[in-house]
Order: sequence, then C-alpha cells, then structure tokens
Amino acid sequence: MNIYGLMKLTLLDYPGHTACTVFLSGCNYRCPFCHNIELARGEVPPEMDDTAFLTFLGKRKGLLDGVCFTGGEPLLTPELPELMERVRAMGFAVKLDTDGGFPSRLENVLTRGLVDYVAMDVKNSPERYAQTVGLPKTDLAPVRESIRLIKELAPDYEFRTTVVAQLHDESSFAGIGEMIRGARRYVIQKFTDRDTVPFAGLSAPDDDKLRSYAAFMAPYAGEVLLRGI
Repeated sequence: MNIYGLMKLTLLDYPGHTACTVFLSGCNYRCPFCHNIELARGEVPPEMDDTAFLTFLGKRKGLLDGVCFTGGEPLLTPELPELMERVRAMGFAVKLDTDGGFPSRLENVLTRGLVDYVAMDVKNSPERYAQTVGLPKTDLAPVRESIRLIKELAPDYEFRTTVVAQLHDESSFAGIGEMIRGARRYVIQKFTDRDTVPFAGLSAPDDDKLRSYAAFMAPYAGEVLLRGI
C-alpha cells in the first residue's frame, strides 16, 4: 500500500493526542477550497509504502499516541482497513478523516473496531452541497447515511465545516444543523488560503461572523467548537 505524505508529528490533527498524519491519494470531490488538490487528483507520487511507515511507527512508540489517516478521501484506499488493524495492534489510536461519501466502507472500519475517532466533513447545506464539493450534482444519501453511522457507531467523533465566505452564509448552517442534529460535537473551521488552493479569490468570513455561526449551531450539537480564530 502506498502512502503519499507523512506529517511525523501533529498536536492539532487528533484532539488530545500526539499523532502523526498519513496522507492517502484520490478523492470523490473537487472542492474549490481544497488544501490538498494534487492529492485529490492523484497527481502526487508515493512517499513510502506501508512497510516503511510501520517501521517508522515502531520507532515512535512512547512518543506518539495515535495515527490520523487523511487525504484526499482515505476510504478510497482498499488496503486501509488492514493497515489500521496493524496500527492498532501496535498500540496506537486511529483517527479517520472522511467526507462521508462511502458509508459501506465506513461501516466496515467502525464495526471492526478499527477507528477510535472520526472527523467527517459536512460541506454545506443540501442546496449548496454540489457547488461546495465542485461537482455539477451530488447524491446526499451516502453523506446522510455516514452521519447516521458515525453517531451510532463511532467511539468518538466530530462533524466539521470549513467555512468560506463565498460559499457559506446563515442559510448554510440552518441546513447543516438539520443534517447533524443531535451530534456529539460540531466544529467550524476557518478557511485559510494557500498557494495550493485550486480557485483564487476565496476568503474566510471575519471572526465575529464565525462566532455567530457557532452560536447558531449550539442547539444542534452537544459541543460546538471554533478552529482557526
């Protein structure tokens, strides 16, 4: 199995843990604000294979608590469950980042007990979902099913939205709120522009606007957090 990037230490990607982050290639979406668009398009060469990664991980016992798998969309990689199993057998916790597009694959890793924490991106309200993921149209049934599975099966989790001024407004959060109602945790992430973002001219709302969105979402989740401000 190929690995397309490795952040050897992160204190941010896995809440409450010291971790490394593994980047996998390919994605079902083409979000205009994506920070990893070359990974999403499959244009990045492999950095290492799973054997080299597990060797690295073996040297980090006692230093790292967990491993984050991100992308792209990690669940597109068919060998991922087996790698998760090996990582957990070494004593590390596993976090999965996902866009919720593959509920059957998500259910597989959850029912097998391979994931300790799931972070699922809920991109926008249903009316603006296709625009936000960069597609002409999109089927939200897999997204809704993934939300249900995470709420029922994940040991711990968050739903999150990266907020872009040109894509999100008050109505966005009304729609998102209905999609995730009753969630344990919801995170509003401030968009940060980078050279790797595929579309120019995107920006984040100001911090006061983000705080107002967080206040609006309070009835929909047990905990609402802001990141990036």
